[in-house]
Amino acid sequence: MGKIDELIKKLCPNGVEYKELGDVCDIIVGFSFKANLFKKNGLPIVKTTNIQDGYIDENNMVYFDKNDYQNDLDNYMVYPNDIVLGMSGTIKVGINNSNKIYYLNQRVCKFKPHNVLNNKFLYYILCNSIRKLFNITLGSSVKNLSNEGIKSLQIAVPPLEVQCEIVRVLDDFTLLSAELSAELSAELKARQEQYEYYRDLLIKNANNATYKTLEEISTDMYRGAGIKRNEITETGIPCVRYGEIYTSYNVIFSKCISHTDESKINSKKYFEYGDILFAITGESVEEIGKSIAYLGHDKCLAGGDMVVMKHSQNPKYLAYALSTTEAQIQKSNGKVKSKVVHSSVPDLKKISIPIPPLEIQEKIANMLEKFQKLCNDISEGLPAEIEARQKQYEYYRDKLLTFKELKVS
Repeated sequence: MGKIDELIKKLCPNGVEYKELGDVCDIIVGFSFKANLFKKNGLPIVKTTNIQDGYIDENNMVYFDKNDYQNDLDNYMVYPNDIVLGMSGTIKVGINNSNKIYYLNQRVCKFKPHNVLNNKFLYYILCNSIRKLFNITLGSSVKNLSNEGIKSLQIAVPPLEVQCEIVRVLDDFTLLSAELSAELSAELKARQEQYEYYRDLLIKNANNATYKTLEEISTDMYRGAGIKRNEITETGIPCVRYGEIYTSYNVIFSKCISHTDESKINSKKYFEYGDILFAITGESVEEIGKSIAYLGHDKCLAGGDMVVMKHSQNPKYLAYALSTTEAQIQKSNGKVKSKVVHSSVPDLKKISIPIPPLEIQEKIANMLEKFQKLCNDISEGLPAEIEARQKQYEYYRDKLLTFKELKVS
C-alpha cells in the first residue's frame, strides 16, 4: 500500500471528504416488466436473483420482446461495466463484466457516477457497504431498500488518482484470491470424485456378491408420518424430517438434529438402530431417494415424505451401496424433472444392489468409512481455507477503503 499512502499524504493529508452517494452518482431504478410477458429468449432482464458473487449470472434469466411495450426502455439498459444493486431480500452488488447489454427489472438499480467518482472504485465501495445498506432496509419479512435510502449512503470520495490506485490494487488482489479459490475448489472436487469412484468400484466388485432388490432384503418398509415445522422442539423425542436428509446428514448418522413432543404426534412412525431412511420427495431428479443409515441408540420418529427400511444386513454397507452412482440411477429412473419430484415404496423396492456375505459387507463398510473420513477431513479443510481467503480479502478491501474523514468547518 506504499503508493496509496504516498498519494494520500500528497493529495489529501488532512483527510477525505465523505459525501452522500446521491450527490456524486445518479441512481436509476429498474422497470416493472410484466411476468406474464417473460420469454425464454429475446432481450435479457436482470432480476435480483441474477446478481451472484459480484457479477450478473445468466442462470434462470428471463427475457422480453420490445414489441410488447410502448415505453422507452433505453434508460434501463445495463451496459458493460455498469454496476447493479439488488434492492430486495438479500442486498447484492454486481458489475456487468461481459460485453452484453441487459435491462433492469424492478427492485434492481444501476449507478452512473459523476466525474469525481471512478466507476470501479464505486463498485468496491458498494461491496464494502452491504452491511450499511442492509441496516437502512425497510420491511420485516422481506427487506427492501428505497431509492432515497441508497442516495443517503455516506461514502468516502478521495481524489481520483487515489481511487484509481486503490482499484488497481484491489483488482490484482481480487484476481489472486479468485485463482486461489478456484484451485482449492478444483482440489475439493477431485477428492470427492476420487472417493465416489473408489466407493462404486468396491461395491460393484464385492466378493461373492449377488444382486438383490430391496424388496428381497428388507424385512419391512413403511412411510413416515408428517411432523410439521412448528412441531419441532429443542427437547423431546428425536426425529428426522425428510428435508434434513438432503441438507443435514451424510450417509451415516447417529444423532438427530431435531426433536418433537411425542404426545402431540397423532400418527407415530418410528425408526431405530440400523434402519435406512429414504427421502421420497425432493426438488431434484438426480438426488431423489437419498438414503442414510441410522446408527444411534434412541428410538426416533420418522417424518412424512420419507420411507423407513428394516433389514438384517450391515447398515453401513447398505448406506454406501445405496449411495453409489448405479443405485442413484435406479432411484431416478422414470422420474420427471418438475418443481417437486416424488418416489414411493414400490419404486424403492425395485432397486437392486450387490449383496455379499455379512463379513465382506463389514470389511467394505470399514474401508469406505476410513476413506470417507479422510475425504471429509479434506472437504472440511478446503472450504475453511476458501472462507479464510475470502475473509482476508474482505479485511484488506475494508482497510483500503477506510479513510480519515476531512473535518469541514
